[in-house]
Amino acid sequence: MEKRMSGTPLIRIKSNKMIGGVAAGLAEYLNLDVTLVRVLMVGAFFTPIPAIIPYIVLWIVMPTKESVQITTINYTPAN
Repeated sequence: MEKRMSGTPLIRIKSNKMIGGVAAGLAEYLNLDVTLVRVLMVGAFFTPIPAIIPYIVLWIVMPTKESVQITTINYTPAN
């Protein structure tokens, strides 16, 4: 089974955030329900590997939706 990405950049979504918007951004990027991503992240906090470190790294590295400028290129085929 092949999972297709939504074509959107990986960004934090501040309008739909609980803490930092990381789960909302990942959910939009992976085209998943944000509740599922949040439940998986909460479950990952109880694993032996500290999941807080990747979350903090993503929080710092991922740009916010307001700071990302998505440019579109108008393509006109040559005749």
